[in-house]
Amino acid sequence: MKLDNLTPKEIVSELDRYIIGQNEAKKAVAVALRNRWRRQQLDPELREEIAPKNIIMIGPTGVGKTEIARRLARLTGSPLLKVEASKFTEVGYVGRDVESIVRDLVEAAIQLVRTEQSAAVRVRAERAAEERLLDLLIPVAGGAGDERWEESRRAVKRLLRDRQLEEREVELEVQETRMPTLDLFTPQGMESMGIDFKDMFSGLMGRKARKKMKVADARRILVAEEEERLIDRSQVESEALRRVEESGIVFLDEIDKIASREEGGRGPDVSREGVQRDLLPIVEGTTVNTKYGPVRTDHVLFIAAGAFHVSRPADLIPELQGRFPIRVELHALGSDDFKRILTEPENSLVRQYTALLGTEDVELVFEPAALDVIAEMAAAINESAENIGARRLHTVMEHLLEEISFTAPDLKGQRWEVTAQMVRDRLEPLVSDHDLARYIL
Repeated sequence: MKLDNLTPKEIVSELDRYIIGQNEAKKAVAVALRNRWRRQQLDPELREEIAPKNIIMIGPTGVGKTEIARRLARLTGSPLLKVEASKFTEVGYVGRDVESIVRDLVEAAIQLVRTEQSAAVRVRAERAAEERLLDLLIPVAGGAGDERWEESRRAVKRLLRDRQLEEREVELEVQETRMPTLDLFTPQGMESMGIDFKDMFSGLMGRKARKKMKVADARRILVAEEEERLIDRSQVESEALRRVEESGIVFLDEIDKIASREEGGRGPDVSREGVQRDLLPIVEGTTVNTKYGPVRTDHVLFIAAGAFHVSRPADLIPELQGRFPIRVELHALGSDDFKRILTEPENSLVRQYTALLGTEDVELVFEPAALDVIAEMAAAINESAENIGARRLHTVMEHLLEEISFTAPDLKGQRWEVTAQMVRDRLEPLVSDHDLARYIL
């Protein structure tokens, strides 16, 4: 689903399909998204003056911060880049510079638009590839216009469409590219700039070669070639740049790791403040040069997130604080939340495991009481060990269902019910042994 004019209530409703709770955060991102649509309805002069209201999400790991941003981007077809703020160092130190965030966002947008364009031309590409396959199977030379040749071609086309010739071999001319390994040392901040050597040498270093392969493999190669021919590369690039500037989203994770915890700090705190000052221009709005052209960041939405166990948002430099006017707190998850996460979302773990084992013709059924026990034990482990939020459910479920997952191919046609007692027998020995639980669960 991709809609640019969803109302805030509709946005929250869509997020509710995948994320349990955290209504305050959902409302904040819904309003930020709706404001983008509102801005597009304004006169150009006023439109340029309205900057996005960036957001800081405060909460422990595994409570839905990243998932909210990811689902939001998917919902609107916006390019999204998730980066860890702690991976960057201020200019002059070894590490990546912050402008690479924008360049990486452009690459994500290129991939997003290209995927959409591929889907749009897919049918035409498949038809063109089918004709080329027919030419390989029933050569045109000497046969065109002959009635028996035409009938043979129609018969083979039907077999191709019914996928009955997938194992037959054909000889196809493919591009062989042998690129030398080039280690290029560029100044910091210039990693993605300048000449694209792979593009430049692709025609010089490659050569055509005929290879025998199955029809199924040839079809994939031919469809890819036809898609490449039908897609306008310059249009992809211009659309990607437009989307970055108008609807790009950058998710800055671990923003708390670059907050200075003391006034006038030394050592690490100096570097943390340096990263903040380097981030400031792209958050405020600047122009970054990329190999596809200059990109303005004035209307890119930045969503920062962090646990803030040691530091606080107030420990960020004042200028950066001012560029994140919206603060929302995401709450730690308890056993009630875990039970809902297990069953309610469209991609719930229960649905995932039921579908996975269904491929082995095994019916997996969870007793309601069993779900209560799973949720309680996951919450208990989070309290006694490291609190990793909903991610704990994944480790618990994997350990719980390890045996049936291993033996499933031998259980075809059987029904497997997970009971509360089964959960206790499987998990209680680990939960009661805190040291063991820290390593296994």
